[in-house]
Amino acid sequence: MSRKQPIYEGKAKVLYEGTEPGTIIQYFKDDATAFNAQKRGTIAGKGVLNNMITEFVMTRLAEIGIPTHFIRRLNMREQLCKKCEIVPIEVVVRNIVAGSMAKRLGLEEGERLPRPIVEFYYKDDALGDPLVSDEHILALGWASPEELEEIVGMTLRVNDYLCGLMRGIGLKLVDFKLEFGRVWEGDFAQLVLADEFSPDNCRLWDAITNEKMDKDRFRRDLGGVEEAYQEVARRLGVLPESAEIESLNKDATK
Repeated sequence: MSRKQPIYEGKAKVLYEGTEPGTIIQYFKDDATAFNAQKRGTIAGKGVLNNMITEFVMTRLAEIGIPTHFIRRLNMREQLCKKCEIVPIEVVVRNIVAGSMAKRLGLEEGERLPRPIVEFYYKDDALGDPLVSDEHILALGWASPEELEEIVGMTLRVNDYLCGLMRGIGLKLVDFKLEFGRVWEGDFAQLVLADEFSPDNCRLWDAITNEKMDKDRFRRDLGGVEEAYQEVARRLGVLPESAEIESLNKDATK
């Protein structure tokens, strides 16, 4: 489809002006990065799969009352979303010790936490997305006390729902990252879940084998990255068993 000039290009997505007032088009790339873009590569068909997985998850979350920026999927790589002002905070939920938490605190990866831990990171690539506290967020005006309370509440609801969803398809939801935005109507701003939900921004382990089914396969050079993303999509029911990602990728680039 014909597009306007991009209004923002990130590590995994490109944003364009939307086809309707107050919207953007979110285009999913195959580019992969890790360690604040110090490691770069390409995962064939990733954009197609992440678009479909995000559509599935955002739709299910809307059904349980979580407001999102997602409107509809346009094609294999693009979706129409509400334009929103992104809150400059990445919200991370941890159910099982892994990744930077294990390294930072000297804990063993795989240890289940007694309750979910919510962490905040200031969204700034140049600074390495530093870990911050709620005091930083409030003192620096990144969110109001009411907004922060709403963000944490929605985040824990999302975690409860997705843990059950993933458990039902034989996966452990180890941790994940969310972003939120403000959709303005006059002087009123509604907080909505924004960005995406895919194996790019969460850790998923097989419930029996603990095999990694997410971007850690790319980060740690484990191989089988494309196959892991496809398997997650198949278990969620968004990729038919007989579908070949190569053919989907060709369709997406026509």
